[in-house]
Amino acid sequence: MTRSTKLLAILAPMAFLGGPARSHPLQAEPINHAYVFNFDQFNLPEDPDEHVVEGGYLLLGELNCTACHVPPKSWQERLAPKAGPNLTKVGSRLDADSLWQMIRSPQHRKKGTQMPGLFAGEEGDAEKVEALTEFLGSLKPATPKMPAGDMARGKDIYHKVGCVACHEPATDYRPAKAAADAEIEKPGLGSVPLILAEAYSVDALTEFLFDPLSHRPAGRMPNMRLSLQEAADIAAYMHLGREVEPAAERAALKMPPQGVEKGKEVFAQMNCVACHAGVLPEDLTKASAVKTKALAALKVDAGCLAGTQPSGVPRYDLNDLQKRALRLAITAIQKQDAPKLTAAQKVDWQMTRLNCYACHDRDGKGGPEDPRAQYFGSNDGSAESLGELAHLPPNLDNVGRKLTKDWLGKVLWGEGGSVRPYMDTRMPNFGRAHTEMLLGLLPEADKRETPVTIDVSGLGKHHRAETGRQLLGSTGLACVACHGLKERKSLGPPVIRLTHTVERLQPEYFKELLLNPQATQPGTMMPPMFMGRKKADQEIESIWIYLKELEGQPLPEGLLSTEDFELKPEKLGRPIVFRSFIEGAGSHAIAVGFPQGLHATFDAVQVRWTQVWRGRFLDAMSNWQSREMLPIKPLGTDLKELPAATGKRVFSGYRLDKAGVPTFLYLQDGQPVEDTLRPAKDGKGFDHEIKINGEITKEVLSW
Repeated sequence: MTRSTKLLAILAPMAFLGGPARSHPLQAEPINHAYVFNFDQFNLPEDPDEHVVEGGYLLLGELNCTACHVPPKSWQERLAPKAGPNLTKVGSRLDADSLWQMIRSPQHRKKGTQMPGLFAGEEGDAEKVEALTEFLGSLKPATPKMPAGDMARGKDIYHKVGCVACHEPATDYRPAKAAADAEIEKPGLGSVPLILAEAYSVDALTEFLFDPLSHRPAGRMPNMRLSLQEAADIAAYMHLGREVEPAAERAALKMPPQGVEKGKEVFAQMNCVACHAGVLPEDLTKASAVKTKALAALKVDAGCLAGTQPSGVPRYDLNDLQKRALRLAITAIQKQDAPKLTAAQKVDWQMTRLNCYACHDRDGKGGPEDPRAQYFGSNDGSAESLGELAHLPPNLDNVGRKLTKDWLGKVLWGEGGSVRPYMDTRMPNFGRAHTEMLLGLLPEADKRETPVTIDVSGLGKHHRAETGRQLLGSTGLACVACHGLKERKSLGPPVIRLTHTVERLQPEYFKELLLNPQATQPGTMMPPMFMGRKKADQEIESIWIYLKELEGQPLPEGLLSTEDFELKPEKLGRPIVFRSFIEGAGSHAIAVGFPQGLHATFDAVQVRWTQVWRGRFLDAMSNWQSREMLPIKPLGTDLKELPAATGKRVFSGYRLDKAGVPTFLYLQDGQPVEDTLRPAKDGKGFDHEIKINGEITKEVLSW
């Protein structure tokens, strides 16, 4: 029984009645050409030349043609080659027979692979293939022992987190949204092949799935933010029915050992270093430079693109459409300098190369095809009322003017950037090297022709957080019917919580969205609540100020409980800045509470620190529940009044550092001042720092 028939025999009992024979992703329909998902996704044989030529540019980079055939200078940035897999641990991932098969005939071993075949069975090829096998097999550091995986759990994770956006779904897995009697539609586009996964040991496959960027630095297989256990579970699922066949042809050849050193020489001779860096010693890498024709000197009817491919030429198994696209692209490159791309075109180019369009749509391009979209699910039944917004990755129109630079970095590489916990799909990490340019390109690409203006200084008379709180509440505009805050869920469907709005959104976009939701964010379910409101501008600014000062404010009506009134910076773990009418600091007071139990108030009228105390911070109940706005009294002990200020002062606001500590800004006798209090290391008082025209003075405030 062959590996395939044995696997099918194992899977057959689990397949749905009447389903196709292939049920496991490893058994996807084979692809008989070098598969570039993002080329096949957007190019058809009937497309005109002016469209297909763009696909040709894509193939030149994705198939790494430009790693050997250097393009003209003006094209080099756009057609930059992508790094091949990191082979420094390849001997730990693949056994000798699998390595031999992949080197000897990659298109046979892994249908659809982008790796070219370099050996055509000529005299001496068998010795070279064996030498490379021995060399690469020697690159074998120990693979750490991984946790045991659960096949059933891995199958579920594989189909939910986004793997099926590029890879084949199993025919025996029924998406949660599919009707019980419905036939599961098969993807129309081909899938990135997985067949080599069977050759990995389960530990090596787990290691790869947990950190794919260290093995494939080009980022085309992104980090799916799996836990180690989740990676082990998927690896267990991929190994279902695994039985790797030996390389019969290799055994029949009975090739004598060729030696690791000869393998290194062949690796250099065959120019493998053009794609796979870091494998040979530096001196051998430099000495191995192979002269190849520049892209501008290539003939479009010869070499890889010839009707009958000559021996000694890398074989990619290109289909007719790919050859047409490459011929068009090479011809265009030989005739003209690269056109200068706009920021929007550069974003589109990078998103195409990284295949972001498999999940996201932007400017009418991309998004998962329907047979794949059905696997994108939600873990919260109450989110289903949102329709596609509950489970499909968001539309990226205007994202460059939507997200702050810091939050975009969180989304791309960090943690805590997800604001849709109800969505099963995860945002992959493609690696900083491949996405950092988007931080500069997206804002430029999405810039409005007519800028939106919004005052978020907090200095306006209408800039009262309480006004914003009332507007958000159930007795105001009822924003809490959809949006939660902090740990509180919304009163209705679980739309994005507003907790991190100020960190996440650019204020101009926030206003633009509230004034005209559908035009700003196509497909949103957000109603135009501010359309026709005479004070819309001021109301939006008040909401922003409330969200900016959220840590020092009560939740809106509908989310509020009686436990929410005392402000507790020690519970929050960072300072709380609270603006209100505070006894000892006046009607324009700003209180600052620190987790260390030291607190102070700043009077924005007198422009000075007015008092300090220890212990508990403030109880804001009277402020939030009383129409009279009675002054709040400090709750703690050891209250000390501070001396009056001298000179003429004009308040300019404050800014927060990364730790949340405010620095108050004002003019004193016309000179700009930066004034900061922060708890001293011994916890007994404050370190007081004043900066005037760049000159800093420090003192210790103790009592």
